Amino acid sequence: MAEDSTVVKNVCPLDCPDTCSMVVTIRSGAAVGLKGDPDHPFTRGFLCRKMARYLDRVYSDRRLLNPMKRVGPKGEGRFERITWDEALGTIAERFREVAASPDGPQAILPYSYYGTMGKIQASSLDRRFFHRMGASQLDRTICASAGGVGYEYTVGRGRLGADPLAAARCKLLVNWGSNTANTNSHLWSLMVEARKRRGATIVTVDPYRSPTAERSDWHVQPRPGTDAALALGLMHVIFRDGLEDRDYLERATVGAPRLRARVLEEYPPDRVAGITGVDVATIEAFARRLATEQPSLIRLNYGMQRHHGGGMAVRTIACLPAVIGSWRHHGGGALLTTSGTYDFDAFRLTRPDLSPPGTRLVNMNQLGEALAGELPGPPVRALYVYNSNPAAVAPNQAKVLQGLRRDDLFTVVHELFPTDTVDHADVVLPATSQLEHVDLMGSYGHHEVMYNPRSIEPRGECRSNADVFRALAARMGFEPELFPDDETLIREALGDGPSLRGVTLERLEAEGSIRLNLPEPYAPFADGVFPTPSGKCELYSERMARDGFDPLPTYIPPLEDPQSRPDLASRYPIQLLSPPRPSFLNSTFADSPRHREAAGDPTVEMADADARARGVADGAWVEVFNARGSFRARVALTGAVRPGVAVAAGIYWNKLSPGRSNVNATTPSALSDMGGGATFFDNLVEIRPITEAGPDSSLS
Repeated sequence: MAEDSTVVKNVCPLDCPDTCSMVVTIRSGAAVGLKGDPDHPFTRGFLCRKMARYLDRVYSDRRLLNPMKRVGPKGEGRFERITWDEALGTIAERFREVAASPDGPQAILPYSYYGTMGKIQASSLDRRFFHRMGASQLDRTICASAGGVGYEYTVGRGRLGADPLAAARCKLLVNWGSNTANTNSHLWSLMVEARKRRGATIVTVDPYRSPTAERSDWHVQPRPGTDAALALGLMHVIFRDGLEDRDYLERATVGAPRLRARVLEEYPPDRVAGITGVDVATIEAFARRLATEQPSLIRLNYGMQRHHGGGMAVRTIACLPAVIGSWRHHGGGALLTTSGTYDFDAFRLTRPDLSPPGTRLVNMNQLGEALAGELPGPPVRALYVYNSNPAAVAPNQAKVLQGLRRDDLFTVVHELFPTDTVDHADVVLPATSQLEHVDLMGSYGHHEVMYNPRSIEPRGECRSNADVFRALAARMGFEPELFPDDETLIREALGDGPSLRGVTLERLEAEGSIRLNLPEPYAPFADGVFPTPSGKCELYSERMARDGFDPLPTYIPPLEDPQSRPDLASRYPIQLLSPPRPSFLNSTFADSPRHREAAGDPTVEMADADARARGVADGAWVEVFNARGSFRARVALTGAVRPGVAVAAGIYWNKLSPGRSNVNATTPSALSDMGGGATFFDNLVEIRPITEAGPDSSLS
């Protein structure tokens, strides 16, 4: 290492469970090297292929480096440079104008998600600012809310689950709705270690033969949206054959006799086979192996919950570890997220008490409806977007874009790159990268608290989210004590919760990463005590009954499914899934030439029989469409899907796509059964050949 070089440990900011520690080499004020931290217990020295070249992103010539204002029609992306003083003054003036109008401050809507996962830059002063203003609140439910609610009904608050680091101890590892090899690669490496060292079997349950399914020992391939039915069929076999853990059920659960009666009467394997498309022999064999090969771990993920019945599906699958007693074992049970183990003081950080009583809540999946004035409350007259790219990622894309093009809508976008959403902004603010600001990081895939220092000075005139909201608060005349510096915010976030006991800012600055204050070994429900109202795993939930749900696990079919909607399927017979593309992270990296080259053209993976019926060949351009919209893609006959199912992995930016639309032109804005979640995968479409993709057909 050169004499003037220093090494700093930063943290990956992206929406990924691995939350990797990165070793960054700084020379003469510039970051010149980046790699995975070999000393971090979960990162273990390697990064995914997206983050391995993060410095290309930091130093990209496509970065937004100065504030700008729009000078052309919305959507064209034509801007001129302005000063921060003008930008902040314009925003404050327009916000005051809207707040003072008859519509009031609820006509202002913030829109964000997790472009960064940091506690300071994702959910601190931004929330305080909009709460203090009285703006509409945003229900941030686009990813995980349905499953989170279903899981908590079953095992209790906090969504606690198995210790990810103990996965290497397991004998049976089930990836259910999870492309773990691509989206949780460090956990996948532990699964592979279990296979090598303990002879473990890796199973993937997924309608799509994903890279994880290809590399697993066994791929169980149900029809989309039928995961709950499959789980109930497994329980039927387990109870029928006496494979349940009767001791654990008796002392650690509520409702086992009722669950047993339901599955034995309503979900025999032959009926479940008819619903799911999984044959009876596979259902029988899977149930026996799941019950007898211990420790067994079910890695639940978000794919299965992006259906109308997604919350109930996760709730149902979360019952299985109690039925078979796998919670007894270190590493056994289920893992949805580790986020609930972190006792960050979200109330002190975000100050929801500042928001006036009765302030409306807008579901982020219904942005199109909000911008069209179709939701209760005043019309949205001002929109502030940060940490998100809704023009590309929000469902029912045509309605979203129509709303963003309203001449009377004042839109601010705080971003690193000129996204599809930036093209519709009135004012654009340049954002910092993870190396250019301070943050505090938790994780939803491990148990480390991590500190992210500012490693380099911000490029150009870039400012962090927290810095901008401090400046806007001053312009609005808000109380300065509500908008303190980042150090104060970190101390407030750490609070005094039990899992963070002993974790201080000073320790984090010195050590970088600190394990939560959890027992060793960590097996949260080995003693049969759960953080539910009953203190047990609630196979029957009185709380669900009070909330208007079936108190027992059941199967809720998708809103758009050939079995439940044969009328719709007669016009649009293909069930379309739209999982992440390995080269991108949602729409992040989708503008990078290197990542676009790796991703190639947009594709739609079809079954051979479906392609033949439509007269299309491998590699041909097609239009995928329904009543909501359409997009263009190349046919890929990979053998990865069953007939009647197609997969279009994304998310491509519209302006870089053939036809200037992506898969979300077809996805619905309907909500899930619980939690207000997205239903991206309840999406029936038709596919037809086209002669060419259009003038934008070459993306490489």
